[in-house]
Amino acid sequence: MGLSSIGTATEGMQLCIFDLRRGQHEGQELDKILYFFPPDLPFSTQLSVIGLSEGLITFTRIFSPEAACEVIEAERHSHVFYEAEPDIWMVMIVEKSKEPEAIWRIDALREVLKEIHSLFMMFHGSIRALLDKEPGGGLTRAHLYPFIMDYLRDFLVGKKLLLPSFRDCLKERRTVQMLTVGREAAIEVQTLVRLLESSAGNAPCSSLILFQDLLVSTTLSPEDTVNLFTYAVLRLTPLALSSGARSWSYLRKGNTSSHVTAGSTLAPSGSVSEQFYGSQDTSPAGDNRYRVIRPLQHDKWSKGKDGFLITDIWGVDVGGSDVTTPIVWLQHTEERMYLCAYQYKSLTLILLIPLSSILNGEQGVSTVKQQLLENVGSYMCYISYLA
Repeated sequence: MGLSSIGTATEGMQLCIFDLRRGQHEGQELDKILYFFPPDLPFSTQLSVIGLSEGLITFTRIFSPEAACEVIEAERHSHVFYEAEPDIWMVMIVEKSKEPEAIWRIDALREVLKEIHSLFMMFHGSIRALLDKEPGGGLTRAHLYPFIMDYLRDFLVGKKLLLPSFRDCLKERRTVQMLTVGREAAIEVQTLVRLLESSAGNAPCSSLILFQDLLVSTTLSPEDTVNLFTYAVLRLTPLALSSGARSWSYLRKGNTSSHVTAGSTLAPSGSVSEQFYGSQDTSPAGDNRYRVIRPLQHDKWSKGKDGFLITDIWGVDVGGSDVTTPIVWLQHTEERMYLCAYQYKSLTLILLIPLSSILNGEQGVSTVKQQLLENVGSYMCYISYLA
């Protein structure tokens, strides 16, 4: 199969994740496929795409053994590569663009791949760890498919996926937009941070504070700050909580003329989920053998009467009506943390508490939330001009 023929089965984007360590023996080739979009393509087509990608990776390593392959430009398509983890590759294939900024579009698409992987790790840990936990690959696929499909829905415009330009990514993704404040406001923000993190007593907490979609303060590492900031803008800020709101500004504005439509035509809205999830065995979105958390689902977060943001994504307490507190994984410290988000007008306060410091689970988290309200609630009036 020539380079220019890739993608003829679907006039748009193809996205796959595969493991070079798997499926190396005859009859086991399907084992290497961890994710493929569109999921309803025949297995033979999926294997052809991944086989060509493997060949390109191997070939380019001959000339550049230290630097992984990043992009291959064919006659009609661009092949974008990202080695997310050792021997685990993400590849996106899109139709070539005639736009003036097309040469920079590859960087934007690689940032999309990086963001998918970073957010996935924040909620589920590494792909390799999931494969080690369940070598058959079913657990990994059961997490990857719904997660990436929920992510791609942010790019859905009508029946097509509209991917961002380089300029959009530079402004909005894998970067943090900061709010510039004066000296007096900065001092009050630091006071707020101390009050926020003291809510958990002596536990080594971390925090993130946003004003609308802008970062005000963080005590996280740079990588974890980017990941949590991205998730907050996607699902937690007042704009994200607005029904039908889009996280990408170019999609909110409806400005599609300067962007590349990089998705195959999707089915009508009534069957979009069928198009996204497919019905083949390698698309296990409906596999009930595994408990799968879908943190990127739309319209699953809301603001409670006490100001805390709540969701049932992580489940509901057995025998009760209280929702389970979200849990994230920090890359810098490799710790699992409870995520507590509190919102006051345009301010969003996020407190991360180590699971190891809360001995009695949800009851302990409730105690921390109550302490947070006592510490921070009365102070909000002093910084109301920020909100």
